[in-house]
Formats: sequence, structure tokens, C-alpha cells
Amino acid sequence: MPLANIPVGTVIHNIELRPGQGALLVRSAGNFAQLTSREGSYCVIKLPSGETRKILSACKATVGSVGNSDHALEQSGKAGRSRWLGRRPHNRGVVMNPVDHPMGGGEGRQSGGHPRSRKGLYAKGLKTRAPKKQSNKYIIERASK
Repeated sequence: MPLANIPVGTVIHNIELRPGQGALLVRSAGNFAQLTSREGSYCVIKLPSGETRKILSACKATVGSVGNSDHALEQSGKAGRSRWLGRRPHNRGVVMNPVDHPMGGGEGRQSGGHPRSRKGLYAKGLKTRAPKKQSNKYIIERASK
């Protein structure tokens, strides 16, 4: 149903970003967002990440939360079950040679140094969102860390 018809404070999921585009936000198991207020032709929504965002009232959403909330508690149990899902084994950079990874090499066992990707970019805490992105004006509050 359109966000304009949903009461404020309702738990929702399956949210569109543009009218008629189809649901993009809040679709994974056990997730939900909350419709917090209305400002003109926009609705303010608190997303599972903690981000608060404006979305057009004409966009549609589903009332309630996504089912199967226990999905996060499942354990694969063995490496083979991960392989069935298409997840390949992954090696740590520390165990590679310096030619293969910035954290590789060293005499004996070495700790890693600064966490980096294979290409030498920082692996943690680097902001990846484009600073001049058009939709930045619709974000009221960023996701809390």
C-alpha cells in the first residue's frame, strides 16, 4: 500500500525508492523499518541500519516485518554447505607472499600490519559512498556505527 495510507509509527518492509520501480529496501529475513513521520509529500523512515531517510509518499511498502527472523542464527556446519551456496574458500593476506598481497611476507609468522585489500586500499573504515550523490539530500541521519 502507498506510504501515504500507512499510519505513522507502523512497522513496514519491502519499500520502493521511486513510485512503480519495485521494492528495493528492507527485504532480508527478519528485517523491518519504521514510518516515523510525514513532511509534505515525503515520509520519514527509520531503516534497519539506523539511517533516517525521506521517501516519496506515493511509493509503496508492505505492512509488517519480513518473516524467518531465525535465519541469522543458522550455522552452515561444514565447509561443503558453503560451497553449495557458491562461496569459495578465502585465504588471509598474511599467509601470502609480498608479491601477492601488501600484508604478505616476513620471516617466520608475522602479524598483519594495517588491514588492506590486495590492491593496497584500506580495508576498514573507508567511506565508499560518493560524496556528491544526488540522493544525499534525502538522507536525514546517517547510519550509526
